[in-house]
Amino acid sequence: MPLSGSSSVQQARKVLADRLRELCKDAGLDGKSLAHACGWHPSKVSRISTAKTTPSADDIRAWCGACGRDDLTADLIASLHAVEGMWVEWHRMGAGLRRPQEARLPLYEKTRWFRAYSPGLFPGLLQTYGYTEDVLRGVQRRRAVVDDVADAVAARIERQRVLREGQRCFAFLVEEAVLRNALGNADTQAEQLDHLLSLAALPHVSVGVIPARLGRSRMPVEGFWIFDKAQVNVELVSGYLTLTQPSEVAMYADTFATLADMAVHGAKARALIASVMETLG
Repeated sequence: MPLSGSSSVQQARKVLADRLRELCKDAGLDGKSLAHACGWHPSKVSRISTAKTTPSADDIRAWCGACGRDDLTADLIASLHAVEGMWVEWHRMGAGLRRPQEARLPLYEKTRWFRAYSPGLFPGLLQTYGYTEDVLRGVQRRRAVVDDVADAVAARIERQRVLREGQRCFAFLVEEAVLRNALGNADTQAEQLDHLLSLAALPHVSVGVIPARLGRSRMPVEGFWIFDKAQVNVELVSGYLTLTQPSEVAMYADTFATLADMAVHGAKARALIASVMETLG
């Protein structure tokens, strides 16, 4: 698994390594004995047991077999998959864009409190069809081999039903640059801004815009989503990061609160959005 600097990923990797090391100890084996039983160089056992290297599923099968605990293989492989799921490079999500869009739907359906910050584009739940098409077409040109943009757009738009179903609350923050920058043309952007105004009028939806100005107390950060108090997702250039460690979720929640204090809301946000619409003609 590619290394990530996230403490959530590192902690999960360490937990798995600790379980494997304890398994070896309980079996009365040292590193050299385990390596011999598995047909490995001793350094591989050392790297795995200290979380410097993430084992493969086959490595776990061999480790459990050498320790006489084949009954634990399935559980430990499940733990491995959980670690791998925290950090996913874009190319590992598949050749197209539809599947990643559909895969996120269960998370959206179970979440009741959404917080999203974006420095560069409107969050997916706020996007119009045309804006979504421009965004995903740009992604497809950079990352995807298969052209399934139409299906991916449909999946993202379908996911927007969570905005109007159930008892949910939404708080969105965008940088002012998001109002002015777009991959599409002026008509698409004007439609998007008009749609933003209509969503901002919903009682359970908060839209904040962080004005471009000097003397900011906090510079823009990477875009992120917070799902209830349980999970944060961050989209980076190289991949998709899932954070569940409470301390990291709290850090993003604190950052969101700081950015929200810098934003304009309500009438001031609507006025700023309207002023940008006027510049689009």
